[in-house]
Amino acid sequence: MSTTVSPTSMDREGAHTSRVIKNPLTGLRWRRLEEPLGFIKLLEWLFAIFAFGSCGSFSGETAATVTCKETETETNLISVPFGYPFRLYRQRFEMPGCADIEKRIMHLNGDFSAPAEFFVTIGVFAFLYSMFALVIYLRFNEQYTQIRRVPIVDLCVTGVFTFLWLVAASAWGKGLMDVKLATHPISLLSPMPVCQLEKATCSTGTAPYFGLANISVLFGFLNFFIWAANLWFVFKETAWNKPSPNKEESAERGEAEDRQ
Repeated sequence: MSTTVSPTSMDREGAHTSRVIKNPLTGLRWRRLEEPLGFIKLLEWLFAIFAFGSCGSFSGETAATVTCKETETETNLISVPFGYPFRLYRQRFEMPGCADIEKRIMHLNGDFSAPAEFFVTIGVFAFLYSMFALVIYLRFNEQYTQIRRVPIVDLCVTGVFTFLWLVAASAWGKGLMDVKLATHPISLLSPMPVCQLEKATCSTGTAPYFGLANISVLFGFLNFFIWAANLWFVFKETAWNKPSPNKEESAERGEAEDRQ
């Protein structure tokens, strides 16, 4: 038996496939990224990734050598790795025994996790909010411009993040300086009894390289400046920067009366 397909069913199938194939990105207002508000928000999103990524992925190593004076032929290399979140007191190393001084387990000094974790937390939240704001700018641009409270909320949140970036970058910059002092090879050797009592020859090794950590501080202050600059462009979107309709109508009436 031959089966026939009605035109209505074919139309329904065609309409169904057209709905499935429809691209959801066609309704986005991409030109918003060409404006200062959207472009700076995109920079905030990228710089936040660089800030918390460079800080959270940092790892370093400090080293020193200890040679007992009794057996100068044997040199002991002490290498201590460390990294984020910089709880240095948890980093263990073994001090070699010389003469009447026995081996012992020692630790680095200091806990600098608070400024580091605060910096990374601000970076993650700034990344999430920037991504959320970009979605609002691109997908719900009409609602953003028509609802008066939305730009005001955006302005308040931008101001809060500006202040938090300044605090986080300053705190982490100070914390990084303390980390550099605490992980210097001299700080590694100074608490060792074999070095204090001159039972061994203690020499500093290679100092840790803090290039990635320095970059994180740099991006922290760059984020502060970018968020501070964006305050003006967000303010321009609020109703506080736009004249009220009553004032515009009165101004138009005044112009019309002057012409008459």
